[in-house]
Order: sequence, then structure tokens, then C-alpha cells
Amino acid sequence: MIETVDVGVLSIVPPMIAIILALITKEVISALLIGILSGSLIYVLASGGGIIEMGTVAFGLMADTVGVPSKFNIILFLALLGALVYVVTIAGGSRAYGNWACTKLKSRRSAQLATSALGAIIFVDDYFNCLTVGTVMKPVTDKYNVSRAKLAYIIDSTAAPICIIAPISSWAAAVGSTLYETGAFQNELGAFVATIPYNLYAILCILMVIILSVTNLEFGPMAKVEKRAQETGHLGAVDTTPADHMLNDGNGTIWDLIIPIGALIVFSVLAMLHNGGYWSGQGLSLAEAFGNCDASAALVMGGFWALVVTFFLFVPRKLIGFKEFMSGIGEGIKTMVPAYIILTLAWTIGALCQDLLGTGLFIGELVQSSSIPVGLIPAIIFLVSALLSFSIGTAWGTFGIFIPIVVMISQYAAPELMVVTLSATLAGSVFGDHCSPISDTTILSSTGAGCDHIQHVSTQMLYAIVVAGCSFVGYLVAGFTYGNLLFTWLSAIGLLIVSLVVLHRISKKKLDHNELVNNL
Repeated sequence: MIETVDVGVLSIVPPMIAIILALITKEVISALLIGILSGSLIYVLASGGGIIEMGTVAFGLMADTVGVPSKFNIILFLALLGALVYVVTIAGGSRAYGNWACTKLKSRRSAQLATSALGAIIFVDDYFNCLTVGTVMKPVTDKYNVSRAKLAYIIDSTAAPICIIAPISSWAAAVGSTLYETGAFQNELGAFVATIPYNLYAILCILMVIILSVTNLEFGPMAKVEKRAQETGHLGAVDTTPADHMLNDGNGTIWDLIIPIGALIVFSVLAMLHNGGYWSGQGLSLAEAFGNCDASAALVMGGFWALVVTFFLFVPRKLIGFKEFMSGIGEGIKTMVPAYIILTLAWTIGALCQDLLGTGLFIGELVQSSSIPVGLIPAIIFLVSALLSFSIGTAWGTFGIFIPIVVMISQYAAPELMVVTLSATLAGSVFGDHCSPISDTTILSSTGAGCDHIQHVSTQMLYAIVVAGCSFVGYLVAGFTYGNLLFTWLSAIGLLIVSLVVLHRISKKKLDHNELVNNL
């Protein structure tokens, strides 16, 4: 039986190696793998084994970790979700939304809000979001001279930020399972839901999109691009829309988008209630049943039955053929392979640090003996996770590395701030992923919107930094008020609104001054 060994400061070497390599190489898979191998080497040498046993420990732990039913259920759910996303896309449901929008929307404001709404509807996966919203909504936003940079910003801001607070999504499955495996929560769903109210970056990001869509309080580089688009009709479009081939011109309707996603939600919720014992005759309330459920197993059932509903919705109507539907399932599963790999490695390094090397105990004691005020921990974690995520371009790899460490720190140093600190970890990861030029979602947002990638990054960067700054202040307040949600929200949201008004006025004065100088 494998037991924990006390290796002292060496217990932090594996995650540090993973973090440093990720920063240097900008590639998280190899960084995690090397971190796992280094940790396994430390373990076998400390326990009296030989170097040859390093691989046995590393891959044995990996097999044991993925072989746990809750973990394997997450893999299955991601496979089913990838399949569902792909067949809905090729059936034309997303395209139908765009066609409907072209006939119903009558202003810039409504066009931007409808784009945001579609991003919110497609909450099950950020890739699905980025690959469809831009292609679907370009004709609508072009009609009202919304710049492609603004379209790309809306897409990017309703991709990862929506997924990270949606209880039924690929992100929820990954985050919930990673949190649950730390042993700090009773189940995956409860773990994920607990972080939602304190995920300030995601909440403020979505709020900012709505405010900007309604008020046009633009500032910075985006204000210049939007002003040019409205006055000259120059939208900054480039002809790079690789997602177009996925969206056919068939007879799909809006309901071919809404019904599959609705079925996923309904069947997942019903499955949670079922395996949570709501109908078992034990007299459990809804809250008790949700708290007692096996969320990962329920998500698998929800994904399966949603795919069944989608089959009978599409194939009998000949929206897509039987062979095309089955082929779409295979293609959709392929899109999730990177997620499988990152999750497997993240789970393994977490188990290695927690169960074999005692990293948590060492870090917790280190934090306790330090002079850092406990109230600063959430804000510091937010900044560190943001830096890593920005550098490597992936939120998944970042929270995979950080969550086990953050749980360990919180358990020993600030248990009352665990949920806030974990939320800060997720928020920082999303911030970095949101604005990093090498992030998958950033790249997909610019290509889906037909916007120059560098222009998208440069115009979005200041917006993301403003939201991050307000989130940082919110986490300072949360840390020193022991997670008081009211004070946290008031400080973060209030600062955001004030910042938008002030920055808009400054930007407007600058643009008006430049225009006056040019006219002279």
C-alpha cells in the first residue's frame, strides 16, 4: 500500500516544475507530465525505492486516478458533450438563430445584446460558443456597423466566463471533479456551485458586456475602432472564418439549438435528483437530494439522453442523415481529446502532491508561520493564477495545477476562506485565458468573428484588465471580511461602474481632441 512520505521542501518541487515549465514552454501537457515524473522520482527515492520504479508510480497513480468512477464519468460526459455540440452545429440550429436575428433586430444595441444572449445560451462548452456565435452573428452586427473587434470581444467574454459559472458544462464537470477530489467537498456539484457567487471576474465580465452593449461606454483602443466603424463603415473584417464549413444551410430552426441544450439540462437535473434519492421514499428535500447526488454520473445520463433526443429530432426530419449523425458523434468526441489529456494529468499531479508527498501539510505550515495576512490570500492567488493562465493560454491547465495547492493552503491556513480562495483561483484562470494572445478561446473568438487576431487582443486587453482590477479589489474585501458576499459584490460592481464612466469620459475627450487637431 502506498503511503505518504515526509520530504519537506521537496514536496513543492513537482507543482513548481509544472508551473515554471508551463511558463517557459507555453505548453501545459508536457509541463504537467514532467511535474508528475519528478514527483514520482522524489517519492520512490524518499521511500527507499529505485529510479526504475518512477514510471511505475507515475503511471500506476494515473491509472488509479482515472479509473475512479467519478473521474471516468467526467471523461464520458465530455465525450457525449463533444458529440452533442458537433451534431447540433452541423444540423444548422445555430445558423437558424442568426437568420432569425437578422429579421428581428433593429438596432446596434439589440444586435449586441442578441450576440451576448446567444453566447449565454451556448453555455455548455466554450469552443462550441466561439465556433458558432461569431459566424452566426456577423451578418447582424455588420448591418449595424458593429466593429469585428467588438464582436470578437463579446464572443470571448461570453465563452469561458459563462462556462465557468454554468453548473452544466464541460468546465463545471472539470472544475467540480477536481475540487471534489481534494476531499474538501461532499460532491462535485456542490463544490462547483459554491464557487459561483465569488467568481468575480466571470460575473463582472458578463455584466460589463451587457453595460457596454446598452450604453456604448467604450474606451481605450476599442473606442477608436468603434468610432471608425460607425462613422466610416470600416469594420476591420478579415476573411478568416474556418468555422463556416460546420454551419450548413439546411432546414434547421432555432428549436434545433434550444431543444438539445434544454434536454441536456432537464435530463441532467432529473438524473441528479434520481441518484440523489429524491424519489427513493426517504423524504429528502430538493436541496438534500442535490447535495446527495453523484453529479458526474448524472451528467453522463443527461448527455446520453440529450443525444438520443437530438437523434430523433434531426434524423427522422432528414435534417442530417443517419451516417452523418453517427460520424458527427465521432468527430465531436475528437474535439475533446485535449481536455481528456489535461484533466488526466491535472488529476494525477493533484493526487501525487496530496496523497504521496504531503505538499498541503508543508505549504499550510509555511503559510501559517509566515507574516502574510490571511486576508490577502484570495487576492494573491487571483494574481498568481492569472499570470500563469495568461502565460500558458489555458484556464484548464492553470486550475488543474493550482486547485490542489490552494485547497491545501486553505485547509491549514485559512479554512474560512477556502471557497473564496478557490473562486479567486478560477477567476484568475479565466482572466488569463480570456486575454492571453495564445489562448485557444482568444484565437477562436477572433477567427469566428473575422477579426484580426492582434487587433482583438489589443482592443480587449484594457477591458479585461479593468474587470480584473475590480475583481482584485473585490477579493481584498472578501479576504478581510471573511467572505461577506454583499460587501464583496458592492465594492467590485460599484468600482466597475465608476471605472467605465470615468474611462469613457477620458477616452471621449482624447478622441474629440485628436479629431479637432486633425481638422485644423
